[in-house]
Amino acid sequence: MKLDFFKINTPKDIQKKIAENVRARRKEMKLTQEEFAKKTGVSLGSIKRFENTGEISLFSLTKIAIILDCDDELMQLFSKKHYNSIEEILDE
Repeated sequence: MKLDFFKINTPKDIQKKIAENVRARRKEMKLTQEEFAKKTGVSLGSIKRFENTGEISLFSLTKIAIILDCDDELMQLFSKKHYNSIEEILDE
């Protein structure tokens, strides 16, 4: 978990930010929650809960990512190697 001295992102903060981003993309596509649910194959109740609380299953989030053309970004999650020093980079 990334801890910034002045701002700590909690898991709930991250969930809510992802949900806000999805809601914004849905609205850009000019889709109602009902239309989005049909298009993604995710139940309307799950879409509403996600947009309100940030809670959703990984499977449903994956369906949403595919419709929003973000599946590549989702697949890259956690794939980037983090280096602790310049020596680690040079040794590779």
